[in-house]
Amino acid sequence: ARSDRRSAAVTPAASTDDGAALDAYSQAVIGVAERLGPAVVAVEIRRGKLRGADGAGSAVVITPDGYLLSNHHVVDGAREVRVRAPAGDSTVARVVGSDAATDLALLHADPVAMAAPAPGELAAGPVRPGQLVVAIGNPLGFSSTVSAGVVSALGRSLRGKDGRLIDGIVQHTAPLNPGNSGGPLADSQGRIVGINTAIIARSQGLGFAVGAATASWVLAELLARGRVRRSYLGVGGATRPLDRRLARAHGVLAASTVEVLSVEAGSPAARAGVRDGDLIIGLGAAAVTSVDELVRALRTVAAGTAAPLRLVRRGQLTVV
Repeated sequence: ARSDRRSAAVTPAASTDDGAALDAYSQAVIGVAERLGPAVVAVEIRRGKLRGADGAGSAVVITPDGYLLSNHHVVDGAREVRVRAPAGDSTVARVVGSDAATDLALLHADPVAMAAPAPGELAAGPVRPGQLVVAIGNPLGFSSTVSAGVVSALGRSLRGKDGRLIDGIVQHTAPLNPGNSGGPLADSQGRIVGINTAIIARSQGLGFAVGAATASWVLAELLARGRVRRSYLGVGGATRPLDRRLARAHGVLAASTVEVLSVEAGSPAARAGVRDGDLIIGLGAAAVTSVDELVRALRTVAAGTAAPLRLVRRGQLTVV
């Protein structure tokens, strides 16, 4: 009997703690919605000549003078893009630039017509698994919809429309639906930690956002040039297994490499003397074990700068 009474005595404390935690969670989500919500706009796309929207998505204002971030796949092929802020009228937006390789797009609209919402801020620091995140967007046409979840994992990769891997993807559990694309994923302070880009159909709790670091880099490129510049080698290649004896002879731990199948005339690879049949095992400081790894390594090399390319040619290690 005494044991039962002790259990009953501690129950109210546990319930009070749970209630306090729920209240703090709710207040955090409410705070994000109030701070960032006015900067999230609905995007309507016309691709044909008929009236009415052919597609829809979301975007977030990131500068006071009307620049917005959204997804490439939201505005791709659009004849006309219109945006509607929660407190403003619908207005035409211009596509400043778009990048299929990261599924990001930069738009510009009249800030007066959008009722000059306070811009969102791209987070500078990293997020952590388990951290609270809030998604705001216009799923299925329901404007200013807020959903919350946690960061599930970091460092995921998705393949973009051009076949390249999009790195630095944030996986999270905030529910997303068609129309959330291009909307922000924010931390508990209302800072944008990602731009929502994809879900996996017929799944639960699997949402993906392009990380803020990638978004910041693409934003700077699009603002400066209207396009994203990337380094390239000018080779066609395929991932293939690396002979174990050859790997041991050159101190290579990888089990695979990239075999060069073609070299583009006049390309950096051609000027460096790369040949068909060469095996690429490293670029700069990065080891290369697949075509995707070679693309990742290229992202670390600024266009116009030199980087050593490590090759195995006819069984011999060569650096060009």
